[in-house]
Amino acid sequence: MAALVFKPGQENRLLSGHPWIYKTEIEEIKGRFDEGDVVELLDARKRFLGVGYINTRSQITARLLTTARRSVNREFFRERLEAAAAMRQKVVVDTNAFRLVYSESDLLPGLIVDRYGDYLAVQFLTLGMERWKELILDLLETLFRPTGIVERSDVTVRAHEGLPMTSGIVRGTCPEQVTIRESGIAYRVDVIGGHKTGFFLDQRENRAVVRRLADGARVLDGCCHTGGFSLAAAAGGAAEVIGVDNAADALDMARQNAALNGMADRCRFEEGNIFDLLRAYQQEPPFDLVILDPPAFTRGKSSLPGATRGYKDINLNAMRLLKPGGFLITCSCSYHMTDDLFRDVLLQAASDVHRTARVLEFRGQAPDHPTLLAAPETHYLKCVVLQIL
Repeated sequence: MAALVFKPGQENRLLSGHPWIYKTEIEEIKGRFDEGDVVELLDARKRFLGVGYINTRSQITARLLTTARRSVNREFFRERLEAAAAMRQKVVVDTNAFRLVYSESDLLPGLIVDRYGDYLAVQFLTLGMERWKELILDLLETLFRPTGIVERSDVTVRAHEGLPMTSGIVRGTCPEQVTIRESGIAYRVDVIGGHKTGFFLDQRENRAVVRRLADGARVLDGCCHTGGFSLAAAAGGAAEVIGVDNAADALDMARQNAALNGMADRCRFEEGNIFDLLRAYQQEPPFDLVILDPPAFTRGKSSLPGATRGYKDINLNAMRLLKPGGFLITCSCSYHMTDDLFRDVLLQAASDVHRTARVLEFRGQAPDHPTLLAAPETHYLKCVVLQIL
């Protein structure tokens, strides 16, 4: 086995629990290896730190798999998958759809597995995990007995690993739409071609908050996608729900989901740009509840100033739409939009519209998307529950 040797002192982040090793932290790589191979990780004094896989084409040159001296083989992956499943059995309730494996947070960097009832959607995001694809697919079949497995490795991050984007059914069979259930609500999900793996599983707990606040409310669901928050609001007793999105196919699915649950009479969906629609709705009666769950406005630090302006703009205009005492549930899934920065954006928005905003909850992603304390990159979702006075 080849060995990656750290520069003096550069192993401290790894020792604290962060699983990534950057190119700039490496003194040398001893021995022969192919990209994607498993290698030993050594400090500058050649002391063993762990085992990871390597890809020198990526800025994240290696990713930690284990700090133990052990073989990375079928038994290794079986243990990790079983441990991930055991944790979900404890934290996931009242649904048959959840994230089964969350990459670094389940000590399986580069692997995502989502469960949608009898079907699994998988993503292999790194070369090191791609090398184990067939073994992992075999284990997923053996351990979880899905009717079908769909690969959704159609993500641009694979380009950084020198990998092409790919997707399709890789095991068994899978229909174009899968119906899942969450807290008594049925959702149709396009696992094969939908955004990401088809549904925003990370917002499950936050949909429950919407449901609690929606009784009798007039609700606006901004960036509604396939109607997750919209249907939660309707199930909570909302009098009227308007969902808006700029993706016609997602809105078609949202309408199907509303009809599937007998909510079509209280839910309507409109296509358009969220920035424009929030301004247009200033001419309508005020809302009791507004939900904002936009796509990530930034993927890196360089575009953070523009993203900050975008988040302020939509939140400012959402606050204008609310009755005094109304609720704003606003989200950011941009890792670089930190908790503190998002709070500042919301404070500035409230100040500009001369409204008082009080925080009822500062929430995050559902517990089947756990975060590593040592790896802040695993914490990306912010969900703030505000009352606008």
